[in-house]
Amino acid sequence: MVIPKHILGTFDEALTSLRNDLLMMAGLAERSLDRALKGLLQRNDDLCTHAIADDEEIDQLEKQIDKDGFEILLRFQPVASDLRRVISAIKLSPNIERVGDQATNIAKRARKLNRHPPLPEVQMIMPIQAHAMSMFKDAINAYVRENIELAHSVCSRDKQLDDMNRDANTKLTARMMEDSEQLRGYFNLILISRGALSNASAIMQPTLPRMPFTPRLRKTSDTRA
Repeated sequence: MVIPKHILGTFDEALTSLRNDLLMMAGLAERSLDRALKGLLQRNDDLCTHAIADDEEIDQLEKQIDKDGFEILLRFQPVASDLRRVISAIKLSPNIERVGDQATNIAKRARKLNRHPPLPEVQMIMPIQAHAMSMFKDAINAYVRENIELAHSVCSRDKQLDDMNRDANTKLTARMMEDSEQLRGYFNLILISRGALSNASAIMQPTLPRMPFTPRLRKTSDTRA
């Protein structure tokens, strides 16, 4: 049975709209994280406030993608590769939303740190977050391009991120023992460093056609300080 062309076109338009919303969401999450990190590095509360404000729009886009995705499934009942593309978008949006949440957490902690004398150890965090941001960008690019090689390259950088985070945590913990007056500040830096693990990790799942993966971010707990 040949499906009428206009039906296919309507589905293609719906799928394109879904993917565009997902890419917009990823762009907002990336911008929010960048603002939070610059707010931390530059001790700029305004940037932190903008990063926190972005979170509401990210949350709304996640809800819209979830709603639109299931409407596409119900209306068009796609199969095979088309089905996997819709499911991939639905599964990926909560992971991007977690990046927005982490950006908010970093911005809030940065504002706390900004109320106290600067800590030179902030510089330890920046390479970790830069590595995590690079992984996040490549994970999104791999999804868009359906590029299995790029997806595997993101996975291969995961251990390096773990090692960088472990090294920073060891050094920051040692500084906490040496300078008890700045204990809370060092603790906040440790939590910011750990947040990088959930910002970017891309563990691939079999969902896309000819390129079986969907990026899934690791969850990390965020202890309040």
